[in-house]
Amino acid sequence: MALLRSALFLLLATLITAPAGLLVTLAVVLPMRARFAIIAFWRAGFMALCDHVLGLRYQVIGRENIPATPSVVLSKHQSAWETIGLQAIFPPLVFVLKRSLLMIPFLGWAFAAVKMISIDRAAGKNALKQVEKQGRDRLAAGYWVVIFPEGTRIAPGETRRFKTGGAHLAVSAGAPVVPVAHNAGEFWAKNAFVKKPGLITVSIGPAIDTQGKTAEQVTTLAEQWIEAEMRRLSPHRYPDSAHAVAS
Repeated sequence: MALLRSALFLLLATLITAPAGLLVTLAVVLPMRARFAIIAFWRAGFMALCDHVLGLRYQVIGRENIPATPSVVLSKHQSAWETIGLQAIFPPLVFVLKRSLLMIPFLGWAFAAVKMISIDRAAGKNALKQVEKQGRDRLAAGYWVVIFPEGTRIAPGETRRFKTGGAHLAVSAGAPVVPVAHNAGEFWAKNAFVKKPGLITVSIGPAIDTQGKTAEQVTTLAEQWIEAEMRRLSPHRYPDSAHAVAS
């Protein structure tokens, strides 16, 4: 049943994504709010498919922690789901993504039309400058910026050292950092065709004030909160931590 649901989901998601991507691309001559309106309509359809076809729903903890001003979101990255799900939770936002993704037909064109922050990962320190320059521009325009500090999707229970690029942007722009943990990878694994039904939990932590802090300090605070929250959301993935608490 999960296989059939996943196949149907892929078919329907493709059917709604191609025309939506084309519309957003054509809407490049219109104001940004019009482009985001098209994406919001597409996103509603995508999330409806997750719910009614895959049986995959979500809940949010800590929604009251979302600041009133544009912020930098540092999120755990386990699956493709959060690249859509976070858009349904936070105000209009952009992601930091690989420049090569802009070449994907329809979807990549839409990314470019809504000014996602594209970087060349091979550029080293110049990539950090790209994030800071483009990110400050997006924040000043009133958009939030989402960065996955681990740099790639990580399987549930695994960890990778957080990079400081997102914190550098927040510190330079004077913007708060919002840490986010979730367990989407339990149901939508990396590169997995078959998705599992269930309830994804997205947990939003207290905003981190970046004033007077270094990027390294902000990154450490975000990493500590996210990893501690991951152990609460998915304790079965961290048996050593559970044993330590019990003892």
